[in-house]
Amino acid sequence: VLKQKDALYAKEDFSDADGDLAAELEAEFAELNGWEAETEAGKLLQGLGLDNMLLYSQMDTLPGNEKVKVLLAQSLFGQPDIILLDEPTNDLDVRSISWLEDFLADYEGTVIVVSHDRHFLNNVCTHIVDIDYNKIKLYVGNYDFWYESSQLMQRVMRDQNKKAEEKIKELQAFIQRFSANKSKSKQATSRKKLLEKITVEEMPASSRRYPFVGFTMDREPGKEILEVENLSKTVDGVKVLNNISFRVNKGDKIAFLAKNDLVTTALFKILMEELEPDEGRFKWGVSTTQSYFPQDNSAYFNGCDMSIIKWLEQYAQDTTETYLRSFLGKMLFSGDDVQKPVNVLSGGEKVRCMLSRMMMFGSNVLVVDQPTNHLDLESITAVNNGLIAFKGIVLFASHDHQFIQTVANRIIEITEDGIIDRLGTYDEYLESMNRM
Repeated sequence: VLKQKDALYAKEDFSDADGDLAAELEAEFAELNGWEAETEAGKLLQGLGLDNMLLYSQMDTLPGNEKVKVLLAQSLFGQPDIILLDEPTNDLDVRSISWLEDFLADYEGTVIVVSHDRHFLNNVCTHIVDIDYNKIKLYVGNYDFWYESSQLMQRVMRDQNKKAEEKIKELQAFIQRFSANKSKSKQATSRKKLLEKITVEEMPASSRRYPFVGFTMDREPGKEILEVENLSKTVDGVKVLNNISFRVNKGDKIAFLAKNDLVTTALFKILMEELEPDEGRFKWGVSTTQSYFPQDNSAYFNGCDMSIIKWLEQYAQDTTETYLRSFLGKMLFSGDDVQKPVNVLSGGEKVRCMLSRMMMFGSNVLVVDQPTNHLDLESITAVNNGLIAFKGIVLFASHDHQFIQTVANRIIEITEDGIIDRLGTYDEYLESMNRM
């Protein structure tokens, strides 16, 4: 409509018929809320975290993660009746995810969403469609309600089957003992009829598989863990770290937040000596040992045609097959799976390999950069529980609200001017920031 209008008004010989058409187009434009379109688009893009300076940029000049935000805003634009979203929280920072949650919660139309973000599903969804056991089942409620209900149904079925199996054994024992006894033969016959009526429900095979993630320490860390002083770093012309300083203490599980993943990734790479700072210094305690989970693991797999078990062997002190399989088995690699070449693995499988590698090291400090990327909900839950149970120090970055809330006991947000450092949970941090 806008293009038609512009073309019409650009005509030099504007006729009466053109005037009538222009009036119709203006009415249609107003009905489509055309005058508010630019304002609405700006609000959506800013809510999703697109920088103001990029609002009028060409799409082909935007970085990949910014393009995703524009495409997401496009799907939300114009108040459609139905919105279909596939992993909408990918590439969004925690504040943009919170904005999207609020937007969708207030949205009056229908939303159909696929997501691995549990907090997002709880805040947005009124119904959960469970696709498992070769069946589709609809639950009324959010993610937590679905999880509790589905677990309860499985427990009830297992309990019923257990009771049925015990009753079958009891009846079979009676029949075997007294079937030849004339005085008990009628009772034995009666129990045979009862036995025929008892059925044990077959538990269908679930498509869900639950890995186990558990980190152990070879030795306890001392009091001195890490000291960071006046670190600064510029990446691709952008200053990502500006004179930041902090100290890590024993028992800390710190979530690092930033508007851009480049910031936290640069910090972790510096701490793991994969990147040199422009200014400043850091020092690990002498009793610390570190394991690193990078956001981009391509350097560990590109150009490598080793099998999974051979790939893991290169990082192990104990290279026996039994030892290596014990870690791979926890990550759902069993049987011939361990012979699969690592260069054909999916993103999720590579993440599980990296987790197997980390679990082998027995480090007392874990540096973990976006560990939930590429993982399904079962694997996310396993990593989440593994970091909760870990007795050492954790430095991590994540966009997953529930993951941060349940793991972190300290929040450090890296800003353009330095850092905001708070003890406590993520929800407590957000509450304190809202009061400011």
